[in-house]
Amino acid sequence: MSTTEFSTQRDELLAERDHLLTQLGHMGRAPGTSELEFDEGFADSGQVTAERGEVDALAGSLAENLHDVEDALTKLDAGTYGQCEDCGSTIAAPRLDAVPAARFCITCASKQH
Repeated sequence: MSTTEFSTQRDELLAERDHLLTQLGHMGRAPGTSELEFDEGFADSGQVTAERGEVDALAGSLAENLHDVEDALTKLDAGTYGQCEDCGSTIAAPRLDAVPAARFCITCASKQH
């Protein structure tokens, strides 16, 4: 498929990348780091520690999504976007429309879970 066929997906991926970077920035996670940045005066009570763990888990999930989005953008540039990472077949257009960062065709994705 040509690059122009995926212009909608590229636009969605770029918007999603910007959104994820903004969310991570608001959470105190700088790009390229795995640790959240907390204020020096951050209390260390049990409740605060639990909330901190929740924020860290959410930030980890957002970072994983960001990684998938960036991988999809790299594939677009390399001309390999839309190919299943498992079986190598073409990922159906409706799946890419629904999940632009999809790494697997629906058959292989269903085997993953």
